[in-house]
Parts: sequence; C-alpha cells; structure tokens
Amino acid sequence: MPVDLSGPLLNEFEKTKKEFDRAVAKGDMETARKKALKCATLLKQLAKHVPYNSNFYLKKAKKWEQTAERIKRGEFGKKAVMSAEGKQTKAEEEMGENQFRQYVKGLIARSNVTWKDIGGLNDVKVLLMETVVIAALQKPESIQPWKGILLFGPPGTGKTLLASAAAGSLNATFFNVKTSNILSKYFGESSKIITALYDVARENAPSIVFIDEIDALTTRRSDDASEASRRMLSTLLTELDGFQDKKSDLLVLTLAATNTPWDLDEAVLSRFPRRIYVPLPDKKATKEIIKINTRGLDISKLDLDAIAEESIRKYYSGRDIKNLCQEAIWNMIREENKDLHKLAELPFEDLRKRSLKTRPLEMRDFEEAFKKIKSPLTKKDIERYEKWAEEFGG
Repeated sequence: MPVDLSGPLLNEFEKTKKEFDRAVAKGDMETARKKALKCATLLKQLAKHVPYNSNFYLKKAKKWEQTAERIKRGEFGKKAVMSAEGKQTKAEEEMGENQFRQYVKGLIARSNVTWKDIGGLNDVKVLLMETVVIAALQKPESIQPWKGILLFGPPGTGKTLLASAAAGSLNATFFNVKTSNILSKYFGESSKIITALYDVARENAPSIVFIDEIDALTTRRSDDASEASRRMLSTLLTELDGFQDKKSDLLVLTLAATNTPWDLDEAVLSRFPRRIYVPLPDKKATKEIIKINTRGLDISKLDLDAIAEESIRKYYSGRDIKNLCQEAIWNMIREENKDLHKLAELPFEDLRKRSLKTRPLEMRDFEEAFKKIKSPLTKKDIERYEKWAEEFGG
C-alpha cells in the first residue's frame, strides 16, 4: 500500500511559505529565493500525491518558480510575494471544483447485487425494501421515504452488501465511499470532496451514497478536534440536512455503516432517523450463507445444522462464515490435488486445458476450517450492540 504523504507535504509547504514571508520582510532576498524554489518543489510533490488536483498544484508551483526568477532579477518586496500567493481567479476555482467532481464520479459503481445474494437478515432486508419501494412509488406529498439510514452492528455482518442490494434493486447510481476516499489522502480538502459528492449524487439521482465506517468521519466533536475535521463534519451535516427537504423530487438516499455506533457524534445520529441493527446471523441465516458460498459443490454429506450451531457458538459473522467455507473448500482441494503448487511451472495455456479435481465437501473439511477461522467477538461485545440497539435503534 503506498504511503500517503499529502498531509506532511502541505504542512511543510505552509511552514516554508511563512519562512519565505519572513525573509522578504527582513530584506533577505537570497533566502526568500531559495524558499520560493522549495515551495515549488513541495507543490510538485503534492501534485503526485493528490492526482485529482494535480493541475492546481502544478500551476501554483509555476508561480513560485516565477517568483524566484523575479527575485533573482532584482524585483524585490511585496510584488514578489503577491506574484506567488495572489487570489485565485474564478477560472482557477472552477477548475478545482471540476477536478473534485471528476474524482467523486470515480466512486460511482453500478451494483449487480440482489436481495437473493444476501443470506438471512430478512427483517433488515424488509426495512430497506420498504424504503426503496416507497421512494419509487407515486405518493402524497406528506409521505416521504427515509433519506438517512444508519446500518450498525458487528463487523462482517453484511452492511455493504445490503447497501449494494438497495442500489441494485433501484438501478440507482451507487457511490461506494470509504473513509480513505475523503480523509488523509486528501488532507485539508475533505469538505470540498463531500460537497462535490452530493452535487454529483443529485445530478445522477436516483442515487445511493454509501458511507462505510462513518464513525471515522464523525467521531464526537471536542476541543481537541482539528479545524479541518470540524469543517468537514459541518459540511457533511449540512449536506445531510439538505437532502431531508420534503419538497425535493430527487431521491438521494444516504446509507451509512458503522461498527461502533456509540462513538458517533449526536448531531450525526439526528441526521439518520432510521437506525437498523445488522446482527450476527442466526441458525437459518448461517445455513443460507453456507449454501451461497458453496454453490457448485456437493454438500449432501454436510450436517448444516451442526456447522451452524458451532458457528453461532463461536460468534461468527457472515464474513467469518464465508471464510470458513473457503477454508473448508481449500482443505478439500489440497487433498484431491496433491502437489498442486508444482503446476505453477506450466504455461497458462497448458493450465487452461486441465481441470481441478473435486469431491463432495465433508464434515472433516469444516472441522479443520474451524481450527483456523477465529472471531474477535465475545458475548460482551454482542450484548453492547444489543443494548445500543434497544436504546437508540429504530
């Protein structure tokens, strides 16, 4: 994973710019020239780390290089300062906005997930189905669909799948937004990204904006929070408020997911009047998830009830059950295909002519898998989710 350096680079740029100003004020123009060149270098590096706004930073870098040249030619004083940090023109502002818009368009994905692809969670699916159906139907003005829904629960329970299914059922524009799309990678510009996100969502309605791990964006506000974080949260709250307008004919549904709902800012919770608990799968749901993740294989020898009961005892999420099935399948594959790794020496064309040997899955495959797949959850964790759902869910 590449290391994100945009934050440190921006900090270093601001520090160097102040050093440049102090040098100009003292009349030390040789130092000012060197600082101007350093500013240009830092901005060029920023252009590499923030590709969607690279043109803006490169243009700014060129101005600093021109400033260094003017100082070298003997053009001193405020003229040198203003040439480097003059006010952005309207054209430059529009260029920056367009780059943000192009970036958020890259988050659009057409979802092919259907409700049938999700094992169990029937109560949760019904609630979401009702929301998307009401959104699409002709109805009296006083009947409005929920426009902010919070999905909360243990990790790996299918919150992202539910959002994808909701978008797929509506054939809606689906924005799959992760915190990394907004935060550290775009240091200092999160508010602009959020604004662009909802502008583009409105233009492409019906839209579903899915914000995963929203707690990372909206942890409780405090005096220790940075100004940039407070501004970003304020922008998000404003956008969420804007889409609660009952007179709007546009459907822009915000689905947010969190594994730690108790960490959310109170103001954020108020923007999500519908809060749905996505629990660990029960016995019926576990069996459905196993069937989904073993499609195409013979499972007639399996005792699904026994596997489901052990999964529940170990506090497995849907993701854990999927991993359990994969581990069991690989146990079968390795047993039936001895020295499989040696085939890696063959050309791809030869491999395509061969077939993988399989056999019916057996309980011993799952017994081996249970030894390797562990859940981090405990009874105490589940009780905390259930208590929060009882107090704040709805």
